Amino acid sequence: MAFRNWFSLPVVRADDEQDLVDPQSVLREKCQAKGHIESLYNKYQECNDRVNGRSKTTETCIEELFDYVAELDHCVSHSLFTKLK
Repeated sequence: MAFRNWFSLPVVRADDEQDLVDPQSVLREKCQAKGHIESLYNKYQECNDRVNGRSKTTETCIEELFDYVAELDHCVSHSLFTKLK
């Protein structure tokens, strides 16, 4: 029991008065509105609808998903680290 008291994980507590907002979520919403990222998302949704509309298919939308997520993360990465403390 003495070991458990000695070895404890640090606890981080936020002020109750502040509403914490994840800056990455805010930046993702802003980046999603950009034309080229929105078109990649639409391309992914079209693929997803096509695949879900078939009963037997080997097609997946992994490539479209990766293209969309990579471009979204690239956009977010430009300003994310300036927002972190």
